[in-house]
Amino acid sequence: MSERFNADGLILSAQYAETMEDAVLPFLAARQRDVTVRGAGDREIFCSVFAADAPQYGTALVLHGFTENAYKFAEVIYSLLQNGFSAVAYDQRGHGRSWRDEAVRADLSLTHVGRFEEYVEDLEAVYAQVLSGMPSPLVLFAHSMGGAVAGLFLEKHPDAFSRAALCAPMIAPNRGGVPLGVSRLICRGAKLLGKGGKRIFLSRPYAGPEDFDTSCATSRERFDWFDRVKNQREEFHNNGPTYNWTLESLNVTKKLLAKGAAEKIACPVRLYTADADGSVLPDAQAAFIARVKQGKREFVQGSRHEIYRSADEVLFPWWHGVLQFLQGGE
Repeated sequence: MSERFNADGLILSAQYAETMEDAVLPFLAARQRDVTVRGAGDREIFCSVFAADAPQYGTALVLHGFTENAYKFAEVIYSLLQNGFSAVAYDQRGHGRSWRDEAVRADLSLTHVGRFEEYVEDLEAVYAQVLSGMPSPLVLFAHSMGGAVAGLFLEKHPDAFSRAALCAPMIAPNRGGVPLGVSRLICRGAKLLGKGGKRIFLSRPYAGPEDFDTSCATSRERFDWFDRVKNQREEFHNNGPTYNWTLESLNVTKKLLAKGAAEKIACPVRLYTADADGSVLPDAQAAFIARVKQGKREFVQGSRHEIYRSADEVLFPWWHGVLQFLQGGE
């Protein structure tokens, strides 16, 4: 590993942008194969497959969160390839390069879904059409909304993955202090008025570079690199939900915590709670992981919601632990 990386293949912040552009992205491109998966409703899901030179530990699926995309996880994917995993990552419907509902195609910064279960059905399609042909064992790294999708999937398919790491999973979204019943009532009212595909109030369309100080990252270098990418690529402009996406996200908690559901998950699960998370609720994470038979929760001090975009001193030891767990350690 060169002096620009740590031992796990993560980039040292001092040369982050340069290293990403002239080392990480070319390395990934040389090992990347893009495929189209037919997801729920036969919709097109953009998926990338990365072949490791020596997949000693099998294949890792990387599942992004709300308003994100697979490209944002380039550093994570690079590290996985450097540590014995092949990798698969895809843009969830309504995000990035995947299919978008006609209701929101005029504004690529809107994020919409008809039913939250469509995300789970898309994962089932990726599993059947792509992951089933990849080196085993299969492991999962899922962030935020992706963590909710992963949780629902694992409750339906307990033995599909050998291990799962959930990074600040959206077991329950942060409602900003608004009571759950009131939030649901507002969204249901908007849906009844035919505005389910409209932008939720107080949300604004993407308008260029974003603010690091109010972001979910604590690494300025990691934030700045993707902020430039996002600004340059219109398909990556996702930044706000529709009323229907919001309503569906509010209903996820009840599904994930349904009686007997989490208890069905058979594989070891590590749930990582961010120290200063303004996007999801930690109590719901605790309630979920306590019911997973082989579940364990860990706090990541000094992190915001996007733990994987933390400053080096937080990111490096946390990610080393994630790698060890996915490789079969405790």
